[in-house]
Amino acid sequence: MSNPGNPTFDQLRIFLAIVDEGSFAGAGRKLNRAVSVISYGIANLEAQLGVTLFDREGTRKPKLTVAGRAVLAESRAVSEGIDGLRAKVRGLLQGLEAEVDLAIDVMVPSERVGRVLRAFAREFPTVSLRLHVEALGAIAAMVLDGTAVVGISGPLAAGVEGLECIAAGLITMVPVAAPDHPLGRMATIPPGAGRGYTQLVLTDRSRFTEGRDFSVVSHKTWRLADLSAKHALLREGIGWGNMPGPMIQGDLQSGALVRLAMPDHTGGTYRFGGIWRRDTPPGPAASWLLEQFVAEGRNDVEDPALGDL
Repeated sequence: MSNPGNPTFDQLRIFLAIVDEGSFAGAGRKLNRAVSVISYGIANLEAQLGVTLFDREGTRKPKLTVAGRAVLAESRAVSEGIDGLRAKVRGLLQGLEAEVDLAIDVMVPSERVGRVLRAFAREFPTVSLRLHVEALGAIAAMVLDGTAVVGISGPLAAGVEGLECIAAGLITMVPVAAPDHPLGRMATIPPGAGRGYTQLVLTDRSRFTEGRDFSVVSHKTWRLADLSAKHALLREGIGWGNMPGPMIQGDLQSGALVRLAMPDHTGGTYRFGGIWRRDTPPGPAASWLLEQFVAEGRNDVEDPALGDL
């Protein structure tokens, strides 16, 4: 027989039950069927495939043949796929989303994102996740246009028409430069000194921040849409700029960057908000994500000496 037939899923279940239980009788008990039904089912499967799956001679315990071992892995893959399909459909019938699009501000600490998403994968194994990491007003724009169902945005989303927003923590933004940058070498930085040096500024192309500057004091700027690129250029001494404290903590400890004690630009508090469209409330999985980020944010400690950005 050169072309195998099409085995049924029930036949594959019988085959896997025999392997897992070690006997036809054990498979019958597991599936609540008579041994004769188990024997009939495996005989039909072997006939469909055109191979012998078990060596039944000389032992009471069925032993997999070479062909049986080869078929076993594929049978498990099919079984797991069917189980996954049933779980996903069960979730859909219960109102669970098939996929969640999440937009996150680039300032959210990566360790926090990792913790939440690791827990999400355990809690909702059937839900796919599409993660967007953006800057400034792009988070609000993505939620408003439906690209993302929920977002963890910076303070720019507060008060945007059509969006609901709930506090989800904060980080401290601090001005830094490389130790060999002119500002980094100053023991005392006079007021206004930052205006004379290139400031590296994070920017985006969303309509919420088009033509607007945030915490920009220098007359000379380099504008970047990528926070990692800004970080790298700061370490190279190309300019100075604000960075989220958690991201550059290691640089401050190693001396790769220094915090600038600028009397007129001390940094500030960057607040996060969990956002969603008012007319499109999130489903169970997306709501769970928001709740986790809100819970994580309750542990954030605010520096009372700094104002909001």
